[in-house]
Amino acid sequence: MQSKGSTVRFTGLVIRSRISTLMLSMFATFASLYVAGRLWQDAENRVYLAKELDRITGLGKTVMSVDDSWKIIECREQHKKLSGLEMELAAARQEGFVSKHLSEINRTPKSRPRVVVGVFTGFGRKSNRDAIRKAWMGTGATLKKMEEEKGIIIRFVIGRSSNRGDSMDRSIDGENKQTNDIFILENHVEAPEEVPNKTKLFFAHAAEKWDADYYAKVNDDVYVNVDALTNVLTAHLDKPRVYIGCMKSGEVFSERGQKWYEPDWWKFGDGKTYFRHASGEMFVISHALAKFISINRSILRVYAYDDVSAGSWFIGLDVKHVDERKFCCSAWSSGLSLSVPSTLLRSLALLDLNFTISNLNPLWTSFAGALCSGV
Repeated sequence: MQSKGSTVRFTGLVIRSRISTLMLSMFATFASLYVAGRLWQDAENRVYLAKELDRITGLGKTVMSVDDSWKIIECREQHKKLSGLEMELAAARQEGFVSKHLSEINRTPKSRPRVVVGVFTGFGRKSNRDAIRKAWMGTGATLKKMEEEKGIIIRFVIGRSSNRGDSMDRSIDGENKQTNDIFILENHVEAPEEVPNKTKLFFAHAAEKWDADYYAKVNDDVYVNVDALTNVLTAHLDKPRVYIGCMKSGEVFSERGQKWYEPDWWKFGDGKTYFRHASGEMFVISHALAKFISINRSILRVYAYDDVSAGSWFIGLDVKHVDERKFCCSAWSSGLSLSVPSTLLRSLALLDLNFTISNLNPLWTSFAGALCSGV
């Protein structure tokens, strides 16, 4: 016979067993509802994707799995990426990073300018700019006609004053408002020691603004025969990466206080001789090299002078260096270009005449021998 205590313990076990069974039943019910809901949601998603694919592709009613749907979407994304890569490859060919057919270079000036000429100038040199406008650059309709018919874009290049917004900045802005022929480097501070950086920024920004075959840097005391320049450049259109100028090298001056002192003289070795580079009065680079400068401007090193700096950027690249003697001082009397003294330019600016290449060449030739010595 069982005792009263045993009966109580048995009754408690029965109650706890019933509660556990009830909890388990409730859990099973909720789990069933959850699974059913997920299956129902998955079915709805499948129907939605199928309808969307039918709407996009225009196909009839189809039955496909969700995995197949995602595969189709991923395939389309890959196709878009492939199209983008093909466009980038085509752009690279045009920029000279990949060889291109000669037929691609026979473009008219309207589709692509032949050359963008940057005439480097500074504050207080308006007389030089006025003389250049009258001598070989032109203004207004003449300048526009040169751009449209010959594909030659010419702009004066200048930065900003260290005192941003002062009278010098306002003077340049006012002059540009009248002439519309000044390319202002907004993030560059105009200073003699900053010319190498100015050169780098000009090529970088010019390549972004104009899609031209060539980009030229010219000083504002140089006379340029634009027709002769165009003929020289046309002869090198088959070279995708070309650096044209009066190639030279010279002594690296290591003593502080010397006129051509180079702070980084020790980098040029015990011989203290610069590598071959184009003279800074006037040199030209192709489109691919200008884009290279634009892309890598933040890591391109500059030295004390702009011509050495530019030469250093191309020394390790697969670039064709063209030693064009018509760019050299000794050949400037031949009619392509000539360095002109500032006093002569100021005198020309005072004359109300429309100078042409034909009537200026004899004048420049008579001065050539004296002007070029020591340049």
